[in-house]
Amino acid sequence: MRLGRRSLLLAAAAGTATAATATPAVAAPRGSGPVVIGHRGAAGWRPEHTAASYTHAVQTGADWIEPDLVPTKDHVLVVRHENEISQTTDVARRPEFAGRRTTKTVDGRSVTGWFTEDFTLAELKTLRAVERLPQVRNRNTVFDGREEVMTFQEVVALARRLSRAHGRTIAVFPETKHPTYFRSVGLPLEPKLAAAIRRARLGPRECVVQSFEPTSLQRMAGLGVPLWQALGTTGGPYDLPTTTYRDMMTPDGLADIAQYADWIGPDKSSLVGTSLLADAHAAGLRVGPYTFRAENQFLPAEFRRGTGSSDFGDAFAEYALYYRMGVDAVVTDFPDLAVMARRG
Repeated sequence: MRLGRRSLLLAAAAGTATAATATPAVAAPRGSGPVVIGHRGAAGWRPEHTAASYTHAVQTGADWIEPDLVPTKDHVLVVRHENEISQTTDVARRPEFAGRRTTKTVDGRSVTGWFTEDFTLAELKTLRAVERLPQVRNRNTVFDGREEVMTFQEVVALARRLSRAHGRTIAVFPETKHPTYFRSVGLPLEPKLAAAIRRARLGPRECVVQSFEPTSLQRMAGLGVPLWQALGTTGGPYDLPTTTYRDMMTPDGLADIAQYADWIGPDKSSLVGTSLLADAHAAGLRVGPYTFRAENQFLPAEFRRGTGSSDFGDAFAEYALYYRMGVDAVVTDFPDLAVMARRG
C-alpha cells in the first residue's frame, strides 16, 4: 500500500481531516533565491529557542524562524528542541526539581531526565536556557542563564514585532515534536497548535507547519497554511511503522506526500548524488534541506578547514553547492552566512 493511502486511512480512522490538495500560497523570502530558515533561531550564535536567538536570526536576514513545539503539564505549547530539557535548561542544577528526574520511553527510546510535560508553564518559566552544545559552541555559553523558556504564542508575537521593525514578513516554522507520544499521554499537539494559528490569524506567508509524522500534518489540514514533511535518513516516521523514509523519497512516495503537503525537508545528504530534488519538484513539492552548520564536524570532508572539529570550515562553498542544485530553502544554524551566500 502506498504511503499516501495508508496515511490518509489512518488519519480518517482517527477522525481527522485530510488535505485533498496542497496549500497554493507558500511563504517566500523578500528577495530572489532560496528561503533562509533560522534553525531554532540562530543556534550557531545564541542558545537555541530563545528570544535572543530568534532576534539575532532575523537581524541577520532570516526569512523564517523555527520553534520546536512540546507541551507543558498544563497543556501549553512551549519551544524546546526536545521535551527532555536537561541539555537546554538549567533544570539539573535546580534542587527544587531534583525529584522530577525520571525515565520515559519516547518514540520507542528510553530517555532519562526532566520532561516538559511534568512541569507547569509557571514552573518552566523559572528555568533558564543554556547552550545545548557547549563543547562545540563554547562561545555561546556566555549567554547561559539569560533567557527564559518561551511559549509558541510568545514566538509568534516576537515574529510580528520583528516583522514590523524590519519592514518584512517573518514567518514562523513550528515543528510538532513526538506527536504520537504526546497524544498517548493526553497532551496532543495539533489541537493547541491549530487553535494558536487561528487565534493569531496566521496566513500562508506567516506560518508553515512541519513534522516528521505524516498523520500529524494531516491533522493540521484546512488551516490555510503550508505543510512541510520532514524526512530522516534512517528508519521511518513513528506513526507509520511499516513505512520508511526511503519509501517516502521515491517518486511514488513523493506523489503521496504531495496529496497533503507542500514541502519536503530532507537531510542535506539525501540530495547528493540522487534524483530526489528533481523528483520532488516533478511532484509539485518544494525542497528545504537541513541542517546547515559552519563547524567542520558538520561539513562534508571537502569543505573542512583546519584540524579542529569545531573550527569553521568553508560553509559558503556548501551553501553555493546547494543553491546551484536549485533547493527552495535551507535550514541553518547560521542564517547570516546563508544570506551572505545567497547574495553571491
